[in-house]
Amino acid sequence: MTPGVSERDGETADRWIPRAEVLSLLGVKTQTLYAYVSRGRITARPDPNDPRRSLYAAADVARLKGASPGEPAGVVVPFEPAVKGESLIRSTVSLISDGRLYYRGRDVAQWAQNATLEETARLLWGAGDTNPFAGLGVRVDSAGGSSHRARLFAALARRAEEDPSSTGRSPEALKIEAAVALNEVVDAMAGPGPRLFFHQRLARGWKMLERDSVHLRRALVLAADLDLDPAVLATRAAVSGGASLAGAAFAGLTTTAGSPAARILTRAIAYVAEARRDPAGAAQRRMADEGSIPGFGSETFPHGDPRVEALLALADLPNDLTAVIREGEAASGQRTGFAAALAIMARRLDLPRDGASDVLLIGRLTGLMAHALDQIIDGSPIRVRLRYVGPRP
Repeated sequence: MTPGVSERDGETADRWIPRAEVLSLLGVKTQTLYAYVSRGRITARPDPNDPRRSLYAAADVARLKGASPGEPAGVVVPFEPAVKGESLIRSTVSLISDGRLYYRGRDVAQWAQNATLEETARLLWGAGDTNPFAGLGVRVDSAGGSSHRARLFAALARRAEEDPSSTGRSPEALKIEAAVALNEVVDAMAGPGPRLFFHQRLARGWKMLERDSVHLRRALVLAADLDLDPAVLATRAAVSGGASLAGAAFAGLTTTAGSPAARILTRAIAYVAEARRDPAGAAQRRMADEGSIPGFGSETFPHGDPRVEALLALADLPNDLTAVIREGEAASGQRTGFAAALAIMARRLDLPRDGASDVLLIGRLTGLMAHALDQIIDGSPIRVRLRYVGPRP
């Protein structure tokens, strides 16, 4: 009998198997397994004997394989059948493969070391040698709001209302429109000023030291995109329906703001503030109370998120923030995730309390615009059927 698949239901439900066995049973590559984990198809947990490795739920593997626990292994299919509400989205924007993240074929950890957010936008938007940001100025009637996030959404909502439908527009015109919207959002958050790079303008608005703006630049680039999630689906669905580019990005960004990733980041921000005062004690309390530490560990990257090292390796963290990482990893048995790294970097840069969340939203806006453009230019139709299962008339 095949372990994890051909055993009785109760036994299978309690089994956790290593990656090599999962790959053999399903006949898929590592990146496909990571995609299953990130989308909740297969549950993963750290190996208690080696926290750097992961184990996977045998019952989930059996379900994907199409075999009921107790029956022999049958024909392996590379992808599980579609489930309720699921559709296939074709994308040229980003890829997770062998534990690495790529923007249109570029390793993000390497790309972020030198690239600006503008260059990242041009890469993700498929702009080539054309610079849609060239010659953009300051809009006189800047969007208002009581917080950076309020001004961000106000500026984007205004563009969503002003810009025409994306239907029938040329890719070149749409890329310029995306650049205008992103430029106005940054101005709304940072205030009008010299036409510097986006990260420099935001650094001035946050009154950061100029030499530290390089860390902000990396964070913005690294936050731009990460595979498929509801925000990407909302963006692509909106633009497929004819929404303006800014309107589609607005739909995706509001989804991002309420997403599990954003909620984890909010909790990670609070945890980092608590742990700076007592790193070991805070880590132990969280493990005792919740069984995990916010922002540590990643289902998408079970063996470590490559963006974390790219963000923190050159950050010259003070001792208290280094202790937050050390004690959090020791207590949880998990590597530092991107949410915790972003919260730690925000504290390193002395950003406002919600600064890490603002960085996530600005970076993510760039990626969501890429998905909107990709859907218009290269995307296949989004085919989803709504099946009524309510009371009959």
